[in-house]
Amino acid sequence: MSDTSPPPVFNPMPPVVVALFAVIALVELWFTLGPNFVGGADTFVWRMEAIERFGVNPQITHWMLENHHYPLDHLARFVTFSFVHGSMINTAVSCALFLAMGKMVGSAFSPLALLVFFTGSAAVGAVVFSLAAPEGGWLFGSFAGIYGLIGAYTFMMWITLRVHRAPQGQAFHLIAFLMGIQLLFGMIFGGNSTWIADLIGFVTGFILSFFFIPGGLSRVIAMLRKS
Repeated sequence: MSDTSPPPVFNPMPPVVVALFAVIALVELWFTLGPNFVGGADTFVWRMEAIERFGVNPQITHWMLENHHYPLDHLARFVTFSFVHGSMINTAVSCALFLAMGKMVGSAFSPLALLVFFTGSAAVGAVVFSLAAPEGGWLFGSFAGIYGLIGAYTFMMWITLRVHRAPQGQAFHLIAFLMGIQLLFGMIFGGNSTWIADLIGFVTGFILSFFFIPGGLSRVIAMLRKS
């Protein structure tokens, strides 16, 4: 009698994805329920104060560069901004996308890679945003990091299509669609420059995938040569 058990119907969510999701959700829970325990507190005011404390602002980045002074609390902003959102709806959308992309990317990459894709892509996106849009205002929310995961997912699709000699452009349909939606909304409602952080986050996640794929860069080169 065989001891082998059937494979699970659903692949488990990577622990690092669960942990990051928990941080995002707990921050939102604090914004939602916290004012009930603090007399006179206002949720909107709390969010604005959190954005000013943990968000990224180009003026702060330029101040650090001009003064050659890099306080840890300001450097930490390039990571912490990903966990503060402007509304409950924004948080819900971010969590849904993060869980979906995290699970798909986690099927091929290690937990460390997932952490680097999210935080590293967000940080690089925030830095470039600060330099490219000096009047860009506050940057906050998880989208830059999520776009890093989308970059890693696009890498997975690109490699798969190349190995199977299928049209490789199909791998980039998702990012083209998302950027197109952002452009459309920007034209209709008046956009801002945060798309820069998202796009750079995507590019960063895609590039990092070359180094974090199991087997490393040499395996990618071997697969590309073979295809």
